[in-house]
Amino acid sequence: MSGDYRVKRAYDAAAKADGKRVLVDRLWPRGVSKEDAELDLWAKDATPSNELRKWLHANRDEYPEFVARYNAELDGDAQQAALEEIRALHAKHTVTLVTAAKDVDDSHVPVLLKRLKEGE
Repeated sequence: MSGDYRVKRAYDAAAKADGKRVLVDRLWPRGVSKEDAELDLWAKDATPSNELRKWLHANRDEYPEFVARYNAELDGDAQQAALEEIRALHAKHTVTLVTAAKDVDDSHVPVLLKRLKEGE
């Protein structure tokens, strides 16, 4: 039995209901200690490349283009392996995707969440 996928900012306190906590940012969240993060996995390969991350920050108004580029990156072998690792946790637990993104709805997280659900 699989659990739910949830999304939580890295600056919010960890909770038992989070289940398995997976950091889905390429960079460690500023000001968050490893102890406070209480992570089970840091899925760096499931995140946008540094180049794409920087591109998004410079081109906020081109989100649809970001989505297309990120989806293309997620087709890579390392990215597919990272997605499978998250899905394996999800097969038995609730999984909370943890991010430092200020505006989660306009970040990589919705794209990642959609890809995770499509592969199940």
